[in-house]
Amino acid sequence: MIGLEDRRKLAQSIDAARQAGARLEKACEIVGIDTRTLQRWKAGDGLVSGDRRPEALRPTPSHALTDAERAEVLRVANEPRFADKPPARIVAELADEGTYLASESSFHRVLRARGQNAHRGRAKAPRQSRPPTTHEATAPRQLWCWDMTYLPATVAGRWFHLYLILDVFSRKIVGYEVHDTDEGVHAAQLARRTALAEGLHAIGRKPVLHGDNGATFKATTVLAMLHWLQIEPSYSRPRVSDDNAFVESLFRTAKYRPEFPSGGFANLAAARQWASRFVHWYNHEHRHSGIRYVTPAERHDGRDHEILRKRHALYLQARERNPRRWAGNTRNWSRIERVTLNPEKDSAVNAGATVGAHDTEQLVA
Repeated sequence: MIGLEDRRKLAQSIDAARQAGARLEKACEIVGIDTRTLQRWKAGDGLVSGDRRPEALRPTPSHALTDAERAEVLRVANEPRFADKPPARIVAELADEGTYLASESSFHRVLRARGQNAHRGRAKAPRQSRPPTTHEATAPRQLWCWDMTYLPATVAGRWFHLYLILDVFSRKIVGYEVHDTDEGVHAAQLARRTALAEGLHAIGRKPVLHGDNGATFKATTVLAMLHWLQIEPSYSRPRVSDDNAFVESLFRTAKYRPEFPSGGFANLAAARQWASRFVHWYNHEHRHSGIRYVTPAERHDGRDHEILRKRHALYLQARERNPRRWAGNTRNWSRIERVTLNPEKDSAVNAGATVGAHDTEQLVA
């Protein structure tokens, strides 16, 4: 939008150029406007009052949300169960209950109008992560990640250690333990118990287990256990923390939960009780943004097929009831069929994207 003063200057410059023998079309091209634009300015009052589009009265679209619908969206968004959830998770949970109130963008607009569109949680805005990786999973039990994080105690300088294994395809926590020391034997025991719980002895293709370059996960005890379990180890590049971003993101989710004690844990039993509650919440209640807002347990067991199908059908029915509210397709509830992890190079991912870029899920937390 060109201001009134700038319009007058451009028109004067073009007139001066034409008096000097320049062509109108060429003069307009040099100043960056079209000849029709200059004609409209001169035909109307464009060089007197300027652009009046900001002052135009725009009627409310006939398919916009009514006042009652906006009030209902605001009421639902402020329910205690949705108080710390963004609109993306709210609409997913409502869809599972068979309820459609409005689209995710409509939730954002209603909350923004009431000054409630700020981040609804303790975490800060996420930063962009690294590109995806060469390891690929198309089903559960193909690609695991593991790591260890520190849990603070109430006594300054003392820590408990949370060991955790995550299935990258389903995002399910398939194994975890909490100890008061950081030793390789704990990691080896966790790998053995997780392999038993996931039934690796009955499947032909054993998973790749990706971890960082910490001494704990590269200890001889751990490597011997992985060799015995026929699990292929994989490691991040030195000094590159983003290579194990799935687990790092999970730890971040854990420590920003409202239930995480900011003052630390009183003892090992308290840390283990918290870890048990968190793992149950994460696996069975948390709708993960990287897997179309289903829970990791639902995706791990294959139940997400039917859930996503019902969501898609619900949105199609909502579009049929009021088609003018939908500019194009409904929300994408298609299942993500491929997840990748690449600590080595991007070329393999680029090659795989050429084959099936539409269903490749890039690195998300």
